[in-house]
Amino acid sequence: MCGIIGYIGKKPAFPILLSGLKRLEYRGYDSFGFSVLDGEKPFLFKKVGKISQFEQSFPNPNGTIGIAHTRWASTGAVTDANAHPHFDCHKEIFLVHNGIIENYQEIKNRLIKEGHKFSSETDTEVLCHLIEKYFKGNLEEAMRKALREVKGAYGIAVVSPKDPEKIVVAKFSSPLLLGIGNNELLVASDPAAVITHTRQVINLDDNEIAVLKPDNFFILKEKPLETIEWTVEEAEKKGYPHFMLKEIMEEPEGKIND
Repeated sequence: MCGIIGYIGKKPAFPILLSGLKRLEYRGYDSFGFSVLDGEKPFLFKKVGKISQFEQSFPNPNGTIGIAHTRWASTGAVTDANAHPHFDCHKEIFLVHNGIIENYQEIKNRLIKEGHKFSSETDTEVLCHLIEKYFKGNLEEAMRKALREVKGAYGIAVVSPKDPEKIVVAKFSSPLLLGIGNNELLVASDPAAVITHTRQVINLDDNEIAVLKPDNFFILKEKPLETIEWTVEEAEKKGYPHFMLKEIMEEPEGKIND
């Protein structure tokens, strides 16, 4: 099962992300990756294989905001390109995801027609491009609009140098929790990834979007869309089987108001 860890605070993010991924290795994985915001040029590293194979050669980015992921291949082969984090056309939005986007091919086909260029075979990448499509300077608003088009399960964490100093996360049918530390916040799919930093956690509920900043956070509840199954006639009857019963039941109400 895939794993997510994210960090925002005052410490260098990369060592914290690395230690978090190591604590998620027990879940198994075939590839891994990191994205750290370090000024205007984000750091991105993702590889097929085990962390131990590359640990001695890792760069050391200085940023204090980042996300990381371990992947078991589902949609798409085991390749560096299919490893997380994924990104948009301009490498300005970076995203990790657990779960599956059931309607990704439909979304992908539409986005390609709109001019988006994909670099992986994964269902996850459509999320990056949808967020890019709706991004107008506010990352959580773009996430909110993008997720309205998605069917499936997701635990997501996103960062962008175009809306820095935040991690935006969302959850539906895939575990995701916030770790509340001392002037630092973490997000993870598993408590094992945050337990050495904090034991204070908030488990996100379905349809919640959380915005993590260096010293605070807030949670948005995204109400799911519902389809009205009634016809116009049924709606006007207010649930009664026929209009006569509706009028009888409403008559006392009318008399009180006389």
